[in-house]
Amino acid sequence: MKRMISLRDQRINEKDRAKAPVKKKEDPSAIKEREVPQHPSCLFFQYNTQLGPPYHILVDTNFINFSIKAKLDLVQSMMDCLYAKCIPCITDCVMGEIEKLGQKYRVALRIAKDPRFERLPCMHKGTYADDCLVQRVTQHKCYIVATVDKELKRRIRKIPGVPIMYISRHRYNIERMPDDYGAPRF
Repeated sequence: MKRMISLRDQRINEKDRAKAPVKKKEDPSAIKEREVPQHPSCLFFQYNTQLGPPYHILVDTNFINFSIKAKLDLVQSMMDCLYAKCIPCITDCVMGEIEKLGQKYRVALRIAKDPRFERLPCMHKGTYADDCLVQRVTQHKCYIVATVDKELKRRIRKIPGVPIMYISRHRYNIERMPDDYGAPRF
């Protein structure tokens, strides 16, 4: 036979002792408020109207390293991919990551310090480049992100209207670019 605990027992919390509140029926004529997320005005469905030549391309650390391994000139290969002028942009976080890699990646550091590259200052704490790139792309939809990192690609695919540049078969390719711009699809 099971024993029942009385409601006055010390082991029961105050909130459990109180009886369940009676739910009120909703008034069908009442005005319902709901929160709708704001979308940037530059997006027309999945089409980003802020993208256009000259393209600003945010470059990740591993993109520079894989470009060196594939023996690709960054600026020239970007122009070959997009058929337009490209301005590679490097944030302070990416530059810090390359500097931390040490002597082995001195060629990547020399390429990153090229005067054709635009430097973007970072105002946040820490030097984790992936978070920095994702944050910058969500705020400003005028960038193309160049990366080879699968995890960063997965995070950027969740942001609408941001194309991704990557390396395959010793050349640059781009995904999620509007049909009016850029290189032909392969």
